[in-house]
Amino acid sequence: MLTDLFLRDFRCFEECRVTLHPEMTLFVGRNAQGKTSIMEAACVLLRLQSPRTSNRAEVIRLGAKTMLIEGVLDGRRLRCAQSASVRRLAVEGVVCGKSADYLSSSGRVVWMSHRDMNLLRGGAEHRRRYLDFAASQMFPDYLKALRGYERALRGRNHVLKRDAVIAWRQADAFARVMDEMAQIVITRRQELVQLLQPHIARVHAELSGGSERGITNYAPSVIGESLFEKLLLHRDEEQRTRQTALGPHRDDLRLLLNDLDATSFASEGQQRSLALALKIAQAHALEQKSGQPPLLLLDDVFGELDADRRRALIRLLPVGTQKVITTTSLNWAQGEVFEGIVYEVENAEIRIQKE
Repeated sequence: MLTDLFLRDFRCFEECRVTLHPEMTLFVGRNAQGKTSIMEAACVLLRLQSPRTSNRAEVIRLGAKTMLIEGVLDGRRLRCAQSASVRRLAVEGVVCGKSADYLSSSGRVVWMSHRDMNLLRGGAEHRRRYLDFAASQMFPDYLKALRGYERALRGRNHVLKRDAVIAWRQADAFARVMDEMAQIVITRRQELVQLLQPHIARVHAELSGGSERGITNYAPSVIGESLFEKLLLHRDEEQRTRQTALGPHRDDLRLLLNDLDATSFASEGQQRSLALALKIAQAHALEQKSGQPPLLLLDDVFGELDADRRRALIRLLPVGTQKVITTTSLNWAQGEVFEGIVYEVENAEIRIQKE
């Protein structure tokens, strides 16, 4: 449970300190006031990843050279400081030389926002990101394998594009490295989808009143074969496109409703329910794997849901889940009874509205 959060030179905040409630903390304010940045900081502190950008420099306040985030998680003080190129991490004042050591002491996170509809409306990269964010929190070897694969992929694509005549021997050297990493990535993604599917089916059945079946199928571009050997068969295609034709970077997650492709045939309401089911299932799978419910970061989600889906979302989350919520107003909460803290956020200034 994350109880305290301190930011310095993060996004729009010169300095900010907030206490988080064990059950629910709400940040209320107009758009572009800093609400989402507070939640983003919590995600960066616990997972060293931002759900909004992959560029480290973007989270540093304009005019500053470094940013700092500190927080207390289950009694342990975590510290993350970074510039555009260097990151320094510590747990209880002890410096962590490797991010893996730091992450082993941090918590699990599920991020929910209106952009989750991209899981159904967007391209495969959104669904791969969904798998990667969850798998990196469940399997200690996943993130290292994924990063190793991505580095080798960038190297191989550079070789494919660099010369008029492709240096295949060099491209093959990168492909062998990719093959080793790809086997780990594909295996872990398969395990993750197997963990997710029962939760997705159960949650979506409740959201739809039992009238629809939500199904997920992992769709790797290479199945049961060596990626290296498979790429040898696609040299003509790669000669033409100058890009690596196969691998985990081309995988997808098929989403079905009653055996029909939900990305094509589902209504907006059906897609919204399935997107909710995917994220709620992620929370349950993380709890199942780690033994503890994750921190839930919900960015302006409740205002977009009707009353039935809103109540269902709260009801279907793992028991004891800590929730941090941003919203532009509390109109949707009329008649609801919440235990927690409400903060008002305006121009990167925070004050307690209700405690």
